[in-house]
Amino acid sequence: MIIDTHCHLDDVRYNEDLESVIANAKAKGVEKFIIPGADPQTLPRAVEISEKYEDIYFAVGVHPYDAAAYDRALLEPYVTHPKCVAIGECGLDYFRLPETPEAIESEKKLQKEVFIDQIEWAKALEKPLIVHIREASADSLEILQEYAGEKGGVLHCYNADEQLLKLAEKNFYYGIGGVLTFKNARKLINVYPKIPTDKLIIETDAPYLTPHPHRGERNEPSFTTLVAEKMAELSAISRVEIEQLTTENSLRLFTL
Repeated sequence: MIIDTHCHLDDVRYNEDLESVIANAKAKGVEKFIIPGADPQTLPRAVEISEKYEDIYFAVGVHPYDAAAYDRALLEPYVTHPKCVAIGECGLDYFRLPETPEAIESEKKLQKEVFIDQIEWAKALEKPLIVHIREASADSLEILQEYAGEKGGVLHCYNADEQLLKLAEKNFYYGIGGVLTFKNARKLINVYPKIPTDKLIIETDAPYLTPHPHRGERNEPSFTTLVAEKMAELSAISRVEIEQLTTENSLRLFTL
C-alpha cells in the first residue's frame, strides 16, 4: 500500500480523465490520496473530489505565491469538513521576488505573516501542516521552530537542506517525490540517508515533478511506485518495507 500525500487532483489537467488516473494508481497499490490546498479557487473542486472518493482527502491553505490573496475567513468553512486533514500548503518561497530591495522586503514580510497565521491556525485546529519551502530555508526554520505546534507536519518536496533535519525533533516529516529520481538530484540523494525512517513519506506533487523515466509527461499518483523504488535503492531495504513504513508514517501524521 502507498499513500500519495501530495497530489493536485483538483488541477484542470485531470478534468477529463480523473477516474482513470485514480484507477491506474489503485492498480499500482496507491490506496489513499491527499490534495493540498494551494489555490483557493480550486478548493471547491478538491472538496467535491474528496466527497466522491472514499480514499481521497484534502488540505486547506494558501501557497506563498498567493499570500496577497490570503483571507482565512474565506477558508474557515472548509476546515471543519471531515475530509480536511491538514493546513497548507503554506510556507515561504523566495524563488521569484520583486526587483527592488523595498519590494523584496515587503514580499518577504507578507509571506512570513501569512505563513505564521496558517501555523497558528493549524495549532488551534490541532491539524498538521503541509509546508512549502523554496530558497527560504533559514527563515522557514526559524519560524517553524518558534511557532509550530505538537502536530508538526510535512516539508513538502523536501529541498535537501540539512539544517531542516532539525525539524524532525518537532514532529516534521519529509516528503519525498520524483525529484529523488532526477539525474541532477545529487544533493537530495546524499542527504536522503540522514532522514529518520520514521519521518519519511511519499508524494508526487502531481501533475508536477514527474519522476524519471517519465519526465516531460504529466505526473500522476501511479508514479509513486518509481519513487518507492528509488527510496528502496538508496535505503538498502526492500520496496515493500519502504511502502509499509511510509504508509504507517502517513497514517500517523494525518490521522487517516
